[in-house]
Amino acid sequence: MPRVSFDTIIALASGSGRAGVAVIRVSGPGSAALLKALLCDLSDVSRETPLPKPRRATIRTLHDAEGGFLDEALILWMPAPESYTGEDVAELHIHGGPAVIEAVIAAALKTRLCRIAEPGEFTRRAFDSGNIDLTQAEAIGDLIDAETEGQRRQAGRLYQGEAARVFEGWRGLLISAMAALEASIDFPDEADIPGEIDLAALEPIEALAVDLEAALGDAGRLATVREGFRIAILGPPNAGKSSLMNHLARREAAIVSPIAGTTRDVVEVRLVLAGYPVWIADTAGLREASDAIEAEGVRRALTRAEEADLRIWVSDAADVSHETLASFREGDLRVLNKADLLNGDSPPLAGDEDVFVVSAHTGAGLDPLERRLAQLVRERLETDEAPLVTRARHRELVEEALAAVERGLEGARIGIGAELVSEDLRLAARALGRITGSIDAEDLLDVIFSQFCVGK
Repeated sequence: MPRVSFDTIIALASGSGRAGVAVIRVSGPGSAALLKALLCDLSDVSRETPLPKPRRATIRTLHDAEGGFLDEALILWMPAPESYTGEDVAELHIHGGPAVIEAVIAAALKTRLCRIAEPGEFTRRAFDSGNIDLTQAEAIGDLIDAETEGQRRQAGRLYQGEAARVFEGWRGLLISAMAALEASIDFPDEADIPGEIDLAALEPIEALAVDLEAALGDAGRLATVREGFRIAILGPPNAGKSSLMNHLARREAAIVSPIAGTTRDVVEVRLVLAGYPVWIADTAGLREASDAIEAEGVRRALTRAEEADLRIWVSDAADVSHETLASFREGDLRVLNKADLLNGDSPPLAGDEDVFVVSAHTGAGLDPLERRLAQLVRERLETDEAPLVTRARHRELVEEALAAVERGLEGARIGIGAELVSEDLRLAARALGRITGSIDAEDLLDVIFSQFCVGK
């Protein structure tokens, strides 16, 4: 996709399929001519076809090249530069039947005044015009893909420019420090050694290094909001792990059987807790395996345990002698299952914090467990800080910036010279600028916008 295009593009901007209303978007220098062609009534050739008033919804009739009726539509005309793409834009709100959509787009293409848009091309043009930066463009994709309230909130904060303001603020600090270093090079005091660095001038950069490290430390949590919080259910065979997952999933996701070793692979279900996506994994029972297949299942269970954000260890409340808690870590939950078989006896550890006595068979005691799970997901994912490193691309560039900053600070301490320190700070500023797109990132753009749907 070229960086600058003078083509006029058209695409369905709303969802495909049958709907009450469909939105067709047009953008580019030929938008006015195309709109006039679709509005032209050949039955009255004496009248000039006027464009609707800018940014005012107007009901007009659409015609094909022969003057045939296409549809009655609500038209929005938005001349440049006050539009999403910064170009002339028209939106046609038509009846949402597939045949109507196809007929209107076909009539537009027949005029040869436009072409079908590439995936993400409208948003690409919005970026090229300076209406949005790259973090906002990525946030638009996240808003479209958001399936939970937590994902929507994070994407919304990115779209409002919180991340961009932080990154550009950091870049401003680096540029200011570079200016001070350049001044020490070009205008040294007579009593000083030319190029000598005033370390006090780099104190804001030392604070920036701390902020960059904190942003990287927060990257995992922000990625989890997008990709899902992972919970692993672990424990010995026949403890009720599959029954517990089925209850949490509200469906028969895993096979439940009294035969030990029924679950031999990881079975996952996706649900929403506290407004965030959560993946719950049922794993093979942890014990000495009886065959190679079960051994592989146990290996996968242990791997999933290491990768999980939260682990639930399930045991038989009547017999904890078969517990496998060698990898138990702080923050894990313990579930003593089969409480319905206790005959009123109180199992060991009952009443301890984050220990839940339940019956996956009857449902007894599961409500407090679910509330605790929701609380933990909320506590670990919610934050008042601006979301920054939400993608692998951001992480790589922040790591690059941090490495350059640390290299520059170390060079300043050992006295390598202001020129070399300034170059390290320039590299750091360049990396941060590539996150927002304020520094040329042409090689990234096609990759980013190709992930969008057509019409966005």
